[in-house]
Amino acid sequence: MKYSIYAVDDDESIRDLYKYTFEPLGYECRTFHSAEELFVALEKNLPNVLLMDVILPGMDGISAVKIIREQYQTLSIIIVSSKCDEISKVRGLDSGADDYISKPFGVLELVARVKVCIRKQNFSRTESTVFELGDIMLNNDEHLVTVNGNVVRMTLKEFNLLKLLMTKCGSVVPRESILNDVWGFEYYGKTRTLDMHVKSLRSKLAMFSKKEYIQTIRGVGYKFISHE
Repeated sequence: MKYSIYAVDDDESIRDLYKYTFEPLGYECRTFHSAEELFVALEKNLPNVLLMDVILPGMDGISAVKIIREQYQTLSIIIVSSKCDEISKVRGLDSGADDYISKPFGVLELVARVKVCIRKQNFSRTESTVFELGDIMLNNDEHLVTVNGNVVRMTLKEFNLLKLLMTKCGSVVPRESILNDVWGFEYYGKTRTLDMHVKSLRSKLAMFSKKEYIQTIRGVGYKFISHE
C-alpha cells in the first residue's frame, strides 16, 4: 500500500524538502501554498497524514485544522511550525492536531512521527468501535460520546483520552503513557496540559452523570472506574 502525505507551507524550500524526504521512501507527497488550496484537494481525496504550517497566507493553520477536524475526524494531522512555545503547542493540539513539531525539525524525526500516525491508523481499524461502560457509550467510528443517552461534545484530545482510559478500565494508566498515546510521539510539553484535559473531561461527563469515572492515582496517573 502506498501512503500519501499532504503538506501545507508557504515556504517553497520547505515544500521541496517534504517531497525530497517522502517520495524516495515510497510515499505520495503533494504540497500546497495555502489552506485554501488544500481544502480544494481534500474534497477529492484524503491523505493518510497532513502536515500543516501555522503561519500561512490567508487562513492560518490553526483555524484550518479546526475546520478540517470537523469534517474529517479520522485524518491524521501534524502541525509543523516555527512557533515552539508551550501555549502555541497546546493551541495546536487542542485545535485537533494529533502531533506538533517545531521548526527547524530533523528529517528523521519527521518521518518517525508520520510513521507513528500511520501505525495508529492501522491499529484503529482492528480495534473495537463501540465501548459501553457504566453510563458512558463511546463510538470510535462516529467519534461520538453519550452519557445516559445525552451527546457530549468533546475535542479530539478529550475523546482520545477518554477512549484510552476506557480501554484500560480498572488499570492505572501512567501519565507518560497517556501523553505519548494521546499527544503524540515523545511529547515534551508540561504535564499540566494533561491535568487540564482531565479536569475538562470530568466536567463534561458530570453534566449528565453523578458518578466519578476518572480516578487520580497521585504520582502515577489516572484510572477509569466503570461502577458496574
